[in-house]
This record gives sequence, structure tokens and C-alpha cells, in this order.
Amino acid sequence: MSKQEKEVTVDAGMYVAREKIHPREVKGPFQTLRNLAVIVLLGIYYGLAWVQWEGRQAVLFDLPARQFHIFGLTFWPQDFLYLALLLILAALSLFFFTALAGRLWCGYACPQTVWTEAFLWMERWTEGNRQQRLKLDKSPWNSTKLLRRGSKHVLWVLFALYTGFTFVGYFTPIRELSVGVATFNLGGWETFWLLFYGFATWGNAGFLREQVCIYMCPYARFQSAMFDRNSLIISYDEKRGEPRGGRGRNVDHKAKGLGDCIDCNLCVQACPTGIDIRDGLQYECIACAACIDACNGVMDKMDYPRGLIRYTTENAMEGQPSRILRPRIIIYGILLLVITAGVLYSLTQRTPLAMEVMADRNVLYRDVDFETIENVYTVRILNKDNQAHSYVLTVDGLPNARVITRPERIHVGAGSTDTIIARVQVPRGAATGPGHPIELQLTSQSDPDIQSTNSARFHGPDE
Repeated sequence: MSKQEKEVTVDAGMYVAREKIHPREVKGPFQTLRNLAVIVLLGIYYGLAWVQWEGRQAVLFDLPARQFHIFGLTFWPQDFLYLALLLILAALSLFFFTALAGRLWCGYACPQTVWTEAFLWMERWTEGNRQQRLKLDKSPWNSTKLLRRGSKHVLWVLFALYTGFTFVGYFTPIRELSVGVATFNLGGWETFWLLFYGFATWGNAGFLREQVCIYMCPYARFQSAMFDRNSLIISYDEKRGEPRGGRGRNVDHKAKGLGDCIDCNLCVQACPTGIDIRDGLQYECIACAACIDACNGVMDKMDYPRGLIRYTTENAMEGQPSRILRPRIIIYGILLLVITAGVLYSLTQRTPLAMEVMADRNVLYRDVDFETIENVYTVRILNKDNQAHSYVLTVDGLPNARVITRPERIHVGAGSTDTIIARVQVPRGAATGPGHPIELQLTSQSDPDIQSTNSARFHGPDE
């Protein structure tokens, strides 16, 4: 074969049409765990939007009001630090569990995995098991095929649209949203995101499936950087399984020089990404452990020991000791505990009140009379609480200092902001020269524990 012919062959192989994967349904502890994870996670996603808390939706991201309600907590844009800490915790958790036990996130909790599994359930209900689906793919279009395919897509579309509806329901109160859907009175953005998110769910979970994991997800590309020889991964015991080959149940395969693998290919058929784990660990593997359940079922039927395909480590496969507790696991674990404890402590100590103080830049100070000097400040108050409060503003840091506010009564509604003018007055001679540190303290009249303190500078004349 000439060099040019070889290049043409290689290029053609790179653009081979995708062969649709029909994962075989298997039973076993790992598959049971995956099904349970799907039910729990989808239950949380679809159910949490309907939960009420103190007269409002428990979880609601109210973008127009710039308020993010999570049960009894209300977060504002000023609380962006918590989002940053949450992302750090998510990243550390991913590193920790990947270094410990591989791609657990991908196999059990990733939204792509969860929704794909739900769509596969609907596909099995309407089109049958793997063999029936393969046969249906090859059969010509007729009334039976049209009915099965049509009913599948009806279920897919309805489920995807409800997924989009629920997604929008976390940003627009879902009860109001349901009335808008029922009366065909949705806003433009709500309609767009409902349809867009529904379409994305239908396309990703119904058609793209494993292609999202293999070609689109960046995690598959850098996961190997988190593995080491002590990470738990799904592996095929080549020493025990090879040479593979078919045989009867009562055949002494050892006498024939065969390994325990009967080459049934059930591990390949069960794999949602279509890989053969017997070829070694591959980046396409999402650690769903379907191949383990499939292989263990075959081992049981053949009266062979389980574990030909199993969770193990690279060291264990080579007969070397494995260590679960190792430096990176300990470091990740400590960081997770420290940051989690810090976030929880911060939330318990969080005050539902924020205050910003800005000095008048036009005039540093002014004479009220021959005995008093005053500075003027603009005070912006943010009431983060779910009820209105009246506040008292006090000043500390200079002798005989007092503060006068306009308006005199400081009242801010629940989840609202207000701006007042504060005039801090001190006797002449108590503050000479620029830059005397003072503290303005805002305290709720109904709950003295709700208070906020802000530092400022008081400027006086040079005398």
C-alpha cells in the first residue's frame, strides 16, 4: 500500500459514522446504587422547586430583585464570597473523590449521566431491551416502528419540557410560572429558557449521550492528572482472565489453558460509552461499574469467583501494597473540612444587615456654630432580613460625638435598601486636623444582635 493510500485510510477512519450504542440492562449492587442516585437526584431537582418556606419558595434565585433565597437564608450580590467558596469546595471535592475512587461523579451524579439514564428507562419502556432495540433499528418503517419510536419521543419531549419548566421555576416562582404556562401568558425570557433548556436536555440525554462525555466534557481529558497508583479504578484482571475463550459451564477451562473470561462481551454491551474494559483503563470510562455487575453475573453462572472486573488499584493489580490514606488524600480532606467548617461558621455568624459609609467629598468639614464641627456622610443600608427593621445609628471614636440622621427615623423594609444622610458633630477642639478614625454602628431596635459597624474618617480644622 502506498503512503498516499495509507493516509486516505487513516483520514477515512477518523470520520467513520458514529455507531449508536444501546447499553445492555444489567442487575447488581452498582446498578442498584446508580438507579437510587438517579431517583434521589431527580427527586431533589423536580421536587425542591415546589417546597415552600415561611411563605415563599424555599429555593428561588430572584435575579430582578438580586436576592437568592435558600430556605431561611437570603443572599445578595454582596455575598459573592459564598459562591466563590462553594465553587472551591466543589473543585476540592472533585479532586478528593477522583484521587480516592476515580470518576464517581461521572458515573453516579453528573447531570448528563442522570438524565441519560432516565431517558434510557423511557427508551426501554417503549422499544424493549437491547436486542429488541437493535432489531428495531434495522427494521423498515412500519406502524409498529412508528408507534414505538413516536411514543418514545413523546415521552422524551414531555420530560424535557418539564425539565426546562422546573429550571425556569428556580428563577421565577414556580407556582406563578405554572399559571403562566396554563394560560399561555409567559414572558419572552421565560419562554426562551424553558424551550432552550428543554431542547438541550432532549438533545444531550436523548441523542448525544456518551458523545458529551467523550468529546465535550473537559473532565475526561484531565482526570488522569488526579490518578495515582493507589486510586481506585475499574480494572480487568488480565492475569486471571487470559487467555479468554468460550466454553461450557462444566468444562475444566484450566486444563484447556483458558482463563476465567469466557469472552461473552457482556461487559462491552453493558458499557454506556461502548468501550471494552479488557483493553485497559480508558478516558471514556465513566466508572459506572456496569461492566462489574455484568461480569459478576456471568461469574456466578459459571461458578467462578467474582471480581474478574472489579474496583481495585494499579498497585494491587501488580501485587503491591495499596495505600488509601496518602498525602494528597489527607491534604484534600483537611482542606475540605477546614473550608466547610469555615463556611458553616460564617453562615451561623452572618448578620442580615450591611452598611456602607461614604464621606462627603465636596466639603471635608463645616462649622455648625462657633463651638461645633461636623462631617457629613452618606450611609447606604441593606436589610438582608425577611422582615422590616427600624435602626438606630450611633458613633464612637471621638469624645462627645453625636450623630444626626435625615430622616430621623431609619426604617428599612424586608430585603430592601435605603440611603440616609448622617451628620457627625463633635465639639470644636476635640478633632483637629484630618483623618480621625471613628466608627458608625447601626443597630436594630427590635433585635440588638442585628448590627453592622463601619469605619470612617472625621476631618477637623487645623488649629
